This record gives sequence, structure tokens and C-alpha cells, in this order.
Amino acid sequence: MCQPVRVALSVPAPDVCVLGLGLIGGSVLRAAVAADRTGWGWNRSTGAVDAARLDGFDADTDLVAVLRRAADASALIVVAVPMPAVDATLAAIAEHAPGCPVTDVVSVKSEVAAAVARHGLQDRFVGGHPMAGTSQSGWEAGDADLFRDAVWVVGADDGVDPGIFGQVTRLASDCGAVVVPAGSAEHDAAVARVSHLPHVLAEALALSGAAGGDLALGLAAGSFRDGTRVAGSAPSLVRAMCEGNRDALLTALDETLEVLAQARAELSGHGTLAGLIEPGHAARLRYENRERWAIEGIVPGSENWLERMRDAGRRGGVLRP
Repeated sequence: MCQPVRVALSVPAPDVCVLGLGLIGGSVLRAAVAADRTGWGWNRSTGAVDAARLDGFDADTDLVAVLRRAADASALIVVAVPMPAVDATLAAIAEHAPGCPVTDVVSVKSEVAAAVARHGLQDRFVGGHPMAGTSQSGWEAGDADLFRDAVWVVGADDGVDPGIFGQVTRLASDCGAVVVPAGSAEHDAAVARVSHLPHVLAEALALSGAAGGDLALGLAAGSFRDGTRVAGSAPSLVRAMCEGNRDALLTALDETLEVLAQARAELSGHGTLAGLIEPGHAARLRYENRERWAIEGIVPGSENWLERMRDAGRRGGVLRP
């Protein structure tokens, strides 16, 4: 019988260099340091760096110096900048720290992987995406416990280096998350449905409420509040996330528009929403009752290990510490 493979703890824990100290990057730095990892960060704005330093963290606005330090320490570099800034950040890594292992926490994977390849870093890169966040942004919104019990996707595309896969998995585990291995295209298709589309629908619902005037907004309660929560996110971040996953989001949006059109036709023609409400309720219960199971016996670097990891991830398997 196969014994559990503790992937997250079976590899060294290198220093961590976080590029971008917003909500997610700042939380990664906090969580890594709280797990007794040596970590430091960079941010373009002095405000975020000053705030991080006031909180006792090692941070700088000098990207070249930060990357040279990472190169000297063979640190794991975490790209935590918005998608429009990824290309320039990778260019700096390629110039000043090309030998370092690199991961990211950006919400799209295929576009990041393409950018990584353009800069010749694909042999040192394993993508990542922690499925956690709030509607707040900036260093001040960060929290060392943000990823506690959350899912953290770790890239399992063909050609991924097993050692770097283990380093990224360990970082996620040290931050308190459980790891789901997935390929870039599958990840993007999935998050278009469960992350990016909800942002679009939240914005539309917020507009609908506002169109009802002060009376509608004055009557709004829990369903409106919960349904529009993510519409409170910074518009620039939402646009970067959704527009960076354009093709997959268009597919999900088209399917949802078709569902809504059918519901409208049934309500108009037959006075019922049964075709929407009952299946929607069942889908929600499926989400609430989902079960995770531990991926065991797949050794990174063994025969067909990436294919087996991807298959396990799509069936609900997770890697735990």
C-alpha cells in the first residue's frame, strides 16, 4: 500500500522574496515570516514599504537590490504584482536573479506562463494562486492568517521542475493552505466560473440596485449585501484579473447569459423560475457538501507524476502538510 507523501515538508524551505506588497503579497510575507521563514519584500510605492517597515518587516523600494539579495540567497521569488506589471517584473528577475526559483500568486495562469516563457524563466518557474482574499487592498489589508485552510493552486504543467514544485507547495503549506495541483488552462477555466464571473455579476447586481434609487438601496439587506460584496474591490484590480482571463471568462459569461435568458423566457411565458431555482439550489448544495481527500503516493519526479497530480486535483484531491 502506498504511504502518504508529505510533499510540503520533504523539501528545504529557502528564503522568500515577495515582489508586491498588496493584500496577497503582503499576506504571503506575513505568513512566511510567521512560519519562521526568512523573508523580505519589494514594492514600487514608498507608502507600502514604509508601512511594512513600521510593522517590523524587511521591505524596500529598490527592486535591483532586492533581487540581487534573492540571487545571493537562492531565495524563492514570489511575483505578487497585478497582471499588467508582471512582464516588467519578470524582465527584472531575468536580468538580476535568473537562477532563483520563481512562483507567483496572480489570479490567471496561462498568461503568466506565457510571460515567463518570453523571459526564459520557464525552467525555474512553478505557478501558484491562493484562492483567498477580501474586498480590501494594500499592505494594511494583509493578514498572516488569510490563507488558513484556503486552497492554494500549484502549477502542474508539463515540464515543471519537481524540486521547485516541492518548494512552492511547502510555501503554501507554511502559509496554512492546502494545495490543489492543476494545469494552467484548467485553472483559468475554473476560476473564470468561480472567481471572475462572480465579480462581473456582483458589479451588474450593484448597478441594478443603484438603478432602483434610494428606496431600493434603503431596502437592501443580506442578499444584496452578500451578492455585491466583491464589487467593493478596487476596480483596477478587478479589471486586471478579469481582462487577463478574457477567453475563459467569455465562455463562462456566455453560458450564464444563456441560463438567464432561458429563466426569463420561462418566467415570461409560464410564470415560473423552477428551471433555474431548483437546479441552482442543488448546485449550491453540491458545493457545500464537497469533500477533499488527501493525495498520497505520488512522488514528484516519478513516472507520470504531473499527469497523476493533475488528475487528482481535478477530482478533489489536495496535498496537505
